[in-house]
Amino acid sequence: MQATNIKNPAYFHKVVDCQWACPAHTPVPEYIRLIAQGQYTDAYMVNWVSNVFPGILGRTCDRPCEPACRRGRVEENNGDDPEPVAICRLKRVAADLKGDVQARMPKIAKKNGKRIACVGAGPSSLTVARDLVPLGYEVTVFDGEQRAGGFIRSQIPRFRLPESVIDEETGYILDLGVQFKGGERISSMNALLATGFDAIYVGSGAPRGRDLDLPGRQAAAEQIHIGIDWLASVSFGHITSIGKKVIVLGGGNTAMDCCRSARRLGSSDVKVIVRSGFEEMKASPWEKEDALHEGIPIINFHVPKSFEVQDGKLIGMYFTVVAAVYNERGERKLVPNGEPDIFFPCDTVLLAVGQENAFPWIEPDSGIQFNHHGLPELDKISFQSTNPQVFFGGDAAFGPKNIITAVAHGHEVAVSIDRFLHHESPTVRPPPYTNLMSQKMGIHEWSYHNDVSVDLRFPVPWAEAAKALANIRVEVELGFDAATAFKEANRCLNCDVETVFTRETCIECDACVDICPMDCITFTENGDEHDLRLRLKAPATNLTQALYVSANLKSGRVMVKDEDVCLHCGLCAERCPTGAWDMQKFLLETTPAGPDCRDKTLNLPVELV
Repeated sequence: MQATNIKNPAYFHKVVDCQWACPAHTPVPEYIRLIAQGQYTDAYMVNWVSNVFPGILGRTCDRPCEPACRRGRVEENNGDDPEPVAICRLKRVAADLKGDVQARMPKIAKKNGKRIACVGAGPSSLTVARDLVPLGYEVTVFDGEQRAGGFIRSQIPRFRLPESVIDEETGYILDLGVQFKGGERISSMNALLATGFDAIYVGSGAPRGRDLDLPGRQAAAEQIHIGIDWLASVSFGHITSIGKKVIVLGGGNTAMDCCRSARRLGSSDVKVIVRSGFEEMKASPWEKEDALHEGIPIINFHVPKSFEVQDGKLIGMYFTVVAAVYNERGERKLVPNGEPDIFFPCDTVLLAVGQENAFPWIEPDSGIQFNHHGLPELDKISFQSTNPQVFFGGDAAFGPKNIITAVAHGHEVAVSIDRFLHHESPTVRPPPYTNLMSQKMGIHEWSYHNDVSVDLRFPVPWAEAAKALANIRVEVELGFDAATAFKEANRCLNCDVETVFTRETCIECDACVDICPMDCITFTENGDEHDLRLRLKAPATNLTQALYVSANLKSGRVMVKDEDVCLHCGLCAERCPTGAWDMQKFLLETTPAGPDCRDKTLNLPVELV
């Protein structure tokens, strides 16, 4: 193998598994250390720069960072079910315990004369506005609802996300000088284009819930509701009660929100019925666990067959029981298992079987082309449509995802719009800011806490069940207190503090090999990657994580380190008699819209600009 180029920003970025997995590339270990030090406001602002909505995401994020967390891979002997650091819940700690952050909001530059329209006031549009307003752009955000937040406000129940948190965090952005036009739904793209905006961003989400065309659907229409529309009606107080026997169809997070909301609105019998198996459900594991914790059964491998109506009223549904059958290519097919169809009585059905994009307000002659899925044709880097003036992001771009992905899209589109309005290619991406700094404070001392905690993940306290289930606006999760947050934060392995090897000072004494608690380090003859992975002191079987390979040492051997299960404990650096190992903190920050993303600053060759 060739020697690893640690100057490539992507190398150590990928070693910081949580940040690599986060669509917005939030520097997770950086803010977790700040929480452990009690610097909650600083931790909040580190989050705010990257993910924009720390209080909202600290309660509702889909947490792509947590499955990636190294803690779950190295803790095999510390419990039957190793769990990652509670990254999402620690984010909420920073939001709950922070001080006043108004003085830390960005200063606003002089107006530059450019006007931008954002359609929709959801997380992606607000991120675009947050990034561009401080640069002097005049940003107007249009939304059909009176208050900003988009589907954050309309679809996420208040028992998961209090309205006060939405108001606070959308307010930080609107207070920067955004012109918010609440209650103004855009009905024509051509009309919007004619108003003279220099660029238009479409962040209108995926507002249409899928229906089920089954026998009895029309006859029972009054008792069958599209899940996302029903949640919005509940959120805005238009619906305050529901039938006693409720069936929720669907296996995603919307279905989990529907069933838990129905439970709080008075239903004594709520069931979630899903076509797939429990493990295949799209809902996040913790969302399913929360529903089960509240006594809501999830019935799998049942395909809806019909809505049964009697005297004009819905009385139940029939389902075909199926089994998953796999062919030789591993492809799954659901086939009836031979059992008779099953009838479940109900008086209300909530359909949460998926969401779709809808752009009836964009005219065919607007210059914006759509594919056969009804999604806009976009450049995958810039998010620019076939009308160069119009950009898309969030669920409106590539279909329904989640809040943190919408935020990431917003950051990218802000860069694209900024470059576009400076007559530069919006497809050119500026490189990130990176920094490597030694953490050495003495012979055996580091500036970070490098003892590895053996604590298991701490549970988040819940509100009393009787109180929480009696009121749909009572928040269920109470969040960590400061003491628990400190202990949970210390479970972080500081994966951004990297082991950096200097071959010139290595004397190949193998002291680092002997002391490494995870058998990560091997000195051996070079070879191809497959061969090297099998010859290490502990075979490196996770192909998604890189090997750190040195150039040839004096003996002709190479140092090979498996980055996959390294604890970042620093014992190799402490033990090394020559200082060939050092612990250096790697910090990566994506380059935002503004002067640093421009061609002159990037010093790009002419052919790229």
